[in-house]
Amino acid sequence: MNNKRLTSFLAFLAFACVVASCKTLPDADTLPDSPAKATPAVATARGALQPKQAAQLLAKRWANASPDLKQLAVLEEQATGAPLIPGNKVTLLFDGPATMREMMAAARDAKSSINLETYIFDRDPIGLQFAELLVEKRRQGVVVNIIADGVGTLATPKEFFERMRAAGINVVIFNPVDPTKRPGKWQLNNRDHRKLMVVDGRIGFTGGINISETYANSSLFRSRKKPETVDSADVGWRDTHIRIEGPAVAALQYAFIDNWVHQDAGELPPAEYFPRLAPAGDKVMRVLATSPDRDSEIYKSLMVAMNEAKKSIHITSAYFVPDQQIVDSLIGAARRGVDVKLVLPGVSDHDLIKYAGQAFYDQLLAGGVKIYQLQVAVLHAKTAVIDGIWSTIGSANIDRRSFIHNYELNVVVLDPAFGQDMEAAFNEDLRSSKEITLEQWRHRPWKDRIREFMGRLAEYWI
Repeated sequence: MNNKRLTSFLAFLAFACVVASCKTLPDADTLPDSPAKATPAVATARGALQPKQAAQLLAKRWANASPDLKQLAVLEEQATGAPLIPGNKVTLLFDGPATMREMMAAARDAKSSINLETYIFDRDPIGLQFAELLVEKRRQGVVVNIIADGVGTLATPKEFFERMRAAGINVVIFNPVDPTKRPGKWQLNNRDHRKLMVVDGRIGFTGGINISETYANSSLFRSRKKPETVDSADVGWRDTHIRIEGPAVAALQYAFIDNWVHQDAGELPPAEYFPRLAPAGDKVMRVLATSPDRDSEIYKSLMVAMNEAKKSIHITSAYFVPDQQIVDSLIGAARRGVDVKLVLPGVSDHDLIKYAGQAFYDQLLAGGVKIYQLQVAVLHAKTAVIDGIWSTIGSANIDRRSFIHNYELNVVVLDPAFGQDMEAAFNEDLRSSKEITLEQWRHRPWKDRIREFMGRLAEYWI
């Protein structure tokens, strides 16, 4: 979210801040801490497996994993209610250029449908290129449905979407700022922050990347440019997306259709949205699509995984404004010997959120948590890898807005091999980050302390 969009967002939220009641996060004391059963639920294209079948499948998939993995899977299911989905192929995509190439390639090959859900859809070179591709696919007879957030697209001219509608593309502006444009219940403060695309019901994409030229510059340390040759205004963005093939794609598709229905957007055009999906790989995963009308499953999943951590908690977070329960969980893990490292923004597109998060640094550092600030790239990724076996990638930031007010989508991959890929990515970020020490932090300027105080005052709403 850039400063222009943030200013517009806060202006429209001014009255909501006064009249809305404050919703709270789930109570950590109510989260499960001992498994209620031996084997987690496993869902397949043919329905849920019997416990014996599920145990056999997981024993095969997790042959080289520690016994703690199954217990973590059971506890996470108890907390979230979401089953495990086996048989998937998952591919990590780093930064905008790689993600856009993969998404556009998949869209070009579409035969039946393209469902796209995004917070930002800009009318810039990347957005125009993407829109042209979608228009062309519609001309070829492919059904194209788009959900774009009302606040995220405030800076996008209406004509941009009208042109796509004229070409036969179905476009829904999610919770538009103008209440007369919302046929159902108007919920200005509840934003659709998901980034999701499903092609032919068979290939899914999700993560942190919007449809915008902002993401066109790769992270500086992944580009061929040298730091000394790049102006600060040219700094790239560090983000992560994921491509999924296999049965879990149906869960992504359901999340899109569910949001479409809840926007009272009418019937979706006929298409084969849910083809039978054969196993495409060996990855076991969980899809968590959250909404403001219930406790965040993403929050509960993260808390359970951190509380169960035995070796390491490695988090990369673009907008890090934790509540006290997350702070306590991180410190508790560090004190029991877990290697807790956070990669947080050194360069940010939103200073208010950055300073609100920094208000927790002293407490975290004093508790043994190691903090690193990523340099020469604007951090926008929202990922974590715990004990090298539990990984999450998605749209949710570690802040109240994501956990309470927004519609978000994260996937959890329970797999040691994928965890190694996530650890490699995290270590690459570490090499381009600067560690913040407690002694150094306590000598920061007073003007920064004032900014942190102001950020904390607004943390519920930013």
